[in-house]
Amino acid sequence: MKATSEPVAGKRSPANGANPRRALNGKGREKISSILIAQARPENERNPYSELARKHNIAIEFKPFIRLEPLSCRDVRRQRIYPEQHTAVIFTSRSLVDQYFKICDDMRVKLSSECRYYCMTEAIALYLQKYILFRKRKVFFGDGRLETLLQIIDKHHNNDRYLITCADHHRTDIADHFRSKNYEFKEVILFHTVPADIGEKELRRHQMLVFFAPISIEALQQKIPGFKQRNLLIGAYGEPTIQAAQKAGLKVTVMAPTPELPSMAMALDHFLSQQG
Repeated sequence: MKATSEPVAGKRSPANGANPRRALNGKGREKISSILIAQARPENERNPYSELARKHNIAIEFKPFIRLEPLSCRDVRRQRIYPEQHTAVIFTSRSLVDQYFKICDDMRVKLSSECRYYCMTEAIALYLQKYILFRKRKVFFGDGRLETLLQIIDKHHNNDRYLITCADHHRTDIADHFRSKNYEFKEVILFHTVPADIGEKELRRHQMLVFFAPISIEALQQKIPGFKQRNLLIGAYGEPTIQAAQKAGLKVTVMAPTPELPSMAMALDHFLSQQG
């Protein structure tokens, strides 16, 4: 399925590939009216990017540069993962919820009614009702921030054996945290990551591209060989992403996290405020 970009509240983005208005800021640089973020739109409509779009009267669109292909039951079995042996499962997306329970069904695994579930957001937690009887004592959720989810897990930890559901390319923050705490855990890969359809004409409708993972930059290079940045501004979150962008010959203007600006939304807000 072809990925489509999704705007949040703010200025309407140019239609039909038309160039955005080329107003200049006081420094002679084209004023930013549209930003493309290379990841899926947040599930919660009340998110920092919606507020950012309204505050600065700009369009912010979301377009994943990668797509996920579900692994077969056979491929998951090869990982020697046994869901019934784990007392807690971690989900960071609804896609992972669907695929996990599908694999369990294909494996004919009977899951314990006492298993606990930790979800990145409330929307993911509520989505679990599609598969389990929702009980507050066994379903926990955060506010979309990883640090919040880890705090909740630490608070309720009781010698659990955790299963982290993920794709083949994923951040290792949860696993790194568990290692530092000596928690018992395993990761189960449920999706294979492949580049999504990306067109240069669509990218040029925006003045800035924001990346959150090295694989999104790899996807850009695969889909648009020889891509030249030219006047596009680049934002990158995380040192691996920043390094991947620089290795690809891209000049990164907005970087996060920093001690002063721990999130990309905050870093963009600071940058846009300076633009005048």
